[in-house]
Amino acid sequence: MENLSETFMEAAVLMLVGMGFVFAFLGLLIIAIGLLAKFASQFPETAPATNKINTGKAANNQIPAGVVAAITSAVTQYRKNNVKN
Repeated sequence: MENLSETFMEAAVLMLVGMGFVFAFLGLLIIAIGLLAKFASQFPETAPATNKINTGKAANNQIPAGVVAAITSAVTQYRKNNVKN
C-alpha cells in the first residue's frame, strides 16, 4: 500500500513540474512574440512588385464588346421568359 502511495506522490510531483515548465515556456513565448512584433513594426514592409502576365484580355479592365453583347442578350432573354404578371 505504501508503494502505491509513493507512486501517486511521484506522479503528482511530475505533473506539477511538467505543468510548470509548460506554463513558463508559454509565458516566454508570449513575451518573445510581443518583443518581435515591436521590433518588426520598426521596419514596415513594402508592397512586393507584381509581375504582370498578359492573358490576352482587354486593357484597363474593360470588358470586350462581344462579352457585353452576350450578357445583354442573355439577360434580355431571361427577362422575356421569366416575366411575372
